[in-house]
Amino acid sequence: MAIKRCPSCGQTYIDDDINFCLNDGELLSYFADGTPQTLFGDGRQSRTFVDDSPPTVLLNDPLVTNQNKWPSSGAADIWQGGKQNFPQQQFAQYPSIVSPNQTLAIASLGLGIGSLTIGWCCSLGLLLSPAALITGFIALSQIKKNPQANGGRGFAIGGIIAGALYCAFYLVILLIYGITLIGGIR
Repeated sequence: MAIKRCPSCGQTYIDDDINFCLNDGELLSYFADGTPQTLFGDGRQSRTFVDDSPPTVLLNDPLVTNQNKWPSSGAADIWQGGKQNFPQQQFAQYPSIVSPNQTLAIASLGLGIGSLTIGWCCSLGLLLSPAALITGFIALSQIKKNPQANGGRGFAIGGIIAGALYCAFYLVILLIYGITLIGGIR
């Protein structure tokens, strides 16, 4: 059990869990039984404590800002006496750039690529390739009518070509299969 004492009011504590004085909040020091350190040496009553507190580090003085020399922001001029004195300003409309709509063109390209890649599985391309052709032609007609609002001409053409390639390959395969069937009957 260690005895702790407050250096400013002299209150002693025997509880190890208390680190600060309950009267004034000062950091408590252990009361020394062995080699004491003198806390006060200026004529006041000297008390002996073991001071285990960390050394005090003095930092540089904080920077002082001179608020009197700051320029006026004008906010005080706007609010005067609880009234709002907002100046009437004319706002110019800035030109806005709207990106063209490319939804159908991108859908056409996606359907065309899908027909070429996964279309061979279960003949799924028979659904995807006509959808790619239809959306591609609709996208091209919208681009032709209003080129500022609609874009993606290259996507639409790519979707049409991919859908047409699948249809052409599928027809060639059907023809070859049909010819081999007819040729095998003889």
